[in-house]
Amino acid sequence: MTRSTTDEAAAPPLPSPKERRRLREAKSLSEEQVAEAVGVTRATVRSWETGRTSPRGRKRALYAKLIAPDPEPVPATRPKAVRRKERPERPAPAAEPVSVAPTPAPAPAPAAVAPAAVAPTSAPEPVPTGSPTPEPAPTRSPVPASASAPPVPASAPPPPEAEPAVPRLSPDEAFDALYAHSAPGLVRQTYLLTGRRSLARESVERAFQLAWHRWPEVAVDRDPAGWVRAAAYEYAMSPWHRLRRVHRHPDAPPSEPARRALFEALLDLPPAYRRTLLLYDGVGLDLPETAAETEASTPAAAGRLEVARAAVAERLPELAAAASPAEQSELLQDRLGGLARAEHVPVPSPARAVRTGSEDKARLWTRAAIAFVALLIGATALTLHTAPTHYEQPVSPPERVGGVPPRGGPQKLTPQDLKLQKVLKEQLAHGPERLVPRIP
Repeated sequence: MTRSTTDEAAAPPLPSPKERRRLREAKSLSEEQVAEAVGVTRATVRSWETGRTSPRGRKRALYAKLIAPDPEPVPATRPKAVRRKERPERPAPAAEPVSVAPTPAPAPAPAAVAPAAVAPTSAPEPVPTGSPTPEPAPTRSPVPASASAPPVPASAPPPPEAEPAVPRLSPDEAFDALYAHSAPGLVRQTYLLTGRRSLARESVERAFQLAWHRWPEVAVDRDPAGWVRAAAYEYAMSPWHRLRRVHRHPDAPPSEPARRALFEALLDLPPAYRRTLLLYDGVGLDLPETAAETEASTPAAAGRLEVARAAVAERLPELAAAASPAEQSELLQDRLGGLARAEHVPVPSPARAVRTGSEDKARLWTRAAIAFVALLIGATALTLHTAPTHYEQPVSPPERVGGVPPRGGPQKLTPQDLKLQKVLKEQLAHGPERLVPRIP
């Protein structure tokens, strides 16, 4: 146990599964090349990038070294002042679609408060070209010398700004916030995926029940909404729903011709192609993330997307008239969002009911498992009590034996022998007494 714990602690950390795929593709490495370098199969590399398994030991170290990003060289001739002033640029946030799953606007950041009564001793720095001109600070009355607060020296650095305290949420509150933010849009997405309103609501509720059951894992995930979305899509696309009479046929299509054509075109696509089109053009994921969520390679996801767009363009002339794939993507996103908002999908159950249902289901399965184990133990004990304590050889069935000699002894009397015996019994021979035979 000590050795395994030490090895796990010394193992290099790995990024998330989606980040592993992105780093591999950034280095132009295929799954076969990574598998050959690490010494595993291609299916193992794919399971590492989908999150089903994780490498260990020497393979983990080789895999982490293989996909590690190259460090950016820093020139040594930079002056220290310039190096201290520079800050790394933050990447621009990816644009999320508001048509299928709207997200609330982020809260504005608190404005920084400038320290008061600090007179600059040096000339102000020039404003770089293209920057807005700062407004002059408002003038204040001089502080009297008899004030109780000591004057702040001009060379003293400004006091550090206190960071606002982030409120800590309980697991129930965090789950309710995620449910309120993602559940309505996810029901509309699942409706576009299946064409069945009741199945869409059931899939989303089942996915959130599974998320609450595995909340310690979902809470630390980089994309909890994506985790729930993948679970809902997997449940909604299960082929076992064909055996249920309620979900055997899709719901009635929209009455508007354009939306009706888009609805029918989506349902005519194979499930994998339909899911790829919805994730890329409806939800707004990029191609590597779409491939990772559909458990396919990036070229395969790109091929599915092209085939799905071509099939939908046959039903929508305006999509076929688009000049570029970017315009097709924007047009499809707009049409999918309009179709999802126009249809009256059912409202999901409250978050408390979903949490209670997950707990009741987990409690029911636990009791069923305990009852099954108790029944198995009882049957084993009864068998041990009633079974014989030693081995009893069964009686073999009778068989005909040949080659045995006939049984010895006096033979059966013939008719002459019987007649002679009768005469001897009836008539005694004449002679001495001692010579008379005694016939029994």
